[in-house]
Parts: sequence; C-alpha cells; structure tokens
Amino acid sequence: MSVIPSTQALIFTDLDGSLLDHDSYSFEAASPLLEELETREIPVIPITSKTFAEVQELRITLNNRHPFIVENGAAIAIPNHYFSTMPQGGVEKSGFCIIANSQPRQYWNNLLQQNAQEFKDEFETFTSIAHKRGHKGIQDITGLSLDQAKLSNKREYSEPIHWLGSDQRKKAFIEQLTAAGGTLLQGGRFLSLGDKVSKGSTLAQLAKIYQQLNGLQAVHSLAIGDSGNDISMLEVATSAIIIRSKTHLPPTLNRNNNLIISRDFGPKGWAESVSFWLKNLLEIGS
Repeated sequence: MSVIPSTQALIFTDLDGSLLDHDSYSFEAASPLLEELETREIPVIPITSKTFAEVQELRITLNNRHPFIVENGAAIAIPNHYFSTMPQGGVEKSGFCIIANSQPRQYWNNLLQQNAQEFKDEFETFTSIAHKRGHKGIQDITGLSLDQAKLSNKREYSEPIHWLGSDQRKKAFIEQLTAAGGTLLQGGRFLSLGDKVSKGSTLAQLAKIYQQLNGLQAVHSLAIGDSGNDISMLEVATSAIIIRSKTHLPPTLNRNNNLIISRDFGPKGWAESVSFWLKNLLEIGS
C-alpha cells in the first residue's frame, strides 16, 4: 500500500518589526520558540526587504539553516544540498542556489533617473546617501551599526527610497514610477523600488518548490508581517499573523479566516502569536 505524502508546515516571517524588534533588532523574546520550531522540523523562512548579505549573516545569529527570500521577493536563496534535487533555473552563489525574479538594481536606479526628476529634492536613495555621506549616512537613518549599514546597501535587485516630501507628493511619486514600470512597496521605514514581484508570489513559489521536491501532498504556510509590503503574503498564506507595530497601524487585509493579530509588539508578539497558531490553527495531515 502506498503512503500518501504528508503536509508540511512552513513559517514565512518578515524580520524588522516582526521577528526583530523595530528599534534594537533583537529577537531574544522569540528565541526559545525558534529552538522549539527547529526541534519540531518546522522551517522558519525569512522573507524580507533585507539583502542577501544581511540575511546570510543574520542566519548565523538565528541558528537558521533554511532557505530565505530577499528584497521583497526579488530572489530566493536555497542552501546547497538542502533538497535532494535542487530546483531548475538557479545560479550557484556562496553556497546557495539563487533564483532571481527581478531586474538588477542598476535598472531601477536608471528608471528613477529618467522618471523622477521633478521629485529630486523630495527623496534620497541608499545609493545617493552612500555617495554623498558614505555608509554612515545609511547608519544614521536606519539605526543599524556601520557594518550592518554596509550590508544593507549590498542591494542586487531593488533600491530603497527615503521619502522626505509630503504624503500627497509621495502618492504622485508612486503613481509616476508605477506608470514607468516600477513597483513601489512601503516597508516600516522606507519605500522600495523594484520589479513586479511580491512577498506573496515568492512565498507561493518557494512553497511549491518544497511541495514538489519533498513529495508533499500539501503545504500549510504561515505568513508573519507588520507592514504594507507584507500584505501580499499575508493574503495568500494558509494562515497569517499581523504583528502590532509601535510606529504604524496594522495593514488592512481582505481575509478574516485563520488570521491572528498579536497583542504585543515585535518578537514578543511573534512568540505569543506563533504559539497560538501551533496550538489552534496548525493542522498537519499524514
């Protein structure tokens, strides 16, 4: 008698303001639960606006061995030999199979140069900040250490934008860049200009890879986020957790099923809500 492949649980988590504290970038409150999830063989998959270089270093601190998604869905990084067969279309880099979904960073800087001149005094990019003030300038607006600021500027597929103008002008800026072919996503601190990809589409892409390469019947995906650039993944996942923020209102979703809104902020809210999901919403078939 053949055995029906099981369902696997996958946790896709935003980092800043969700698993990591908005101000200190600490994940201490979630650390015991991260260890439990690893013991239970439930992968915790960072899905973030951060760069490959940032997450590669952070994974060591988190003791995380799983794939991750960078720059709001622009690329998937899968550790070599993670699956018995690696997915097609990837390129080997630093011990990972990289699946790119986006045009390179320079493409988006060229788009800004060609289409945003009327707004030139109302925004700055990480590229322009690093050129004018060095990585110290990025450190000043992010609160990162200088070394972390350098890693955050190692963008490959997108350009972070620090908006300085009014909300009305910001709306016009987004509309103009969107008409030119860009996609702008609002994170906790910055806009991000990149390709027409999203955390939601890339979550589905990686979940399908797990399902196919592990011979699974289905995947139960949990998406965790706190801001506008997380909406797409919060909508498409099997279950969703919104982490409350000290700096902005929770994103508004169309869904109301299998949805948890944390009571606490950051990693405390993350641990509280994931624990509830484990006990009440996770259904693993066999």
